Amino acid sequence: MNKVAVQIYLDPEQDRILSLLSKDQKRSKAAIIRACIQEFLSRLPPEEDPIMNVIGLGESGHTDLSEKHDDHLCALKE
Repeated sequence: MNKVAVQIYLDPEQDRILSLLSKDQKRSKAAIIRACIQEFLSRLPPEEDPIMNVIGLGESGHTDLSEKHDDHLCALKE
């Protein structure tokens, strides 16, 4: 699985607890952080899921969706 590097800053207490969890679970800090992020994202209400932005895109009036779908989806982020 491809991963993207992201830099974050933790409070010293967060880092201390994360270090303890890492040693106890024999997992990297990064693996624990990824699991926490996944858990958070899985609990998002459906209406806050970014994929929901594609609903109604077919009714947008664009006549070139089949050719330029990526362009239109990327424009939703802006």
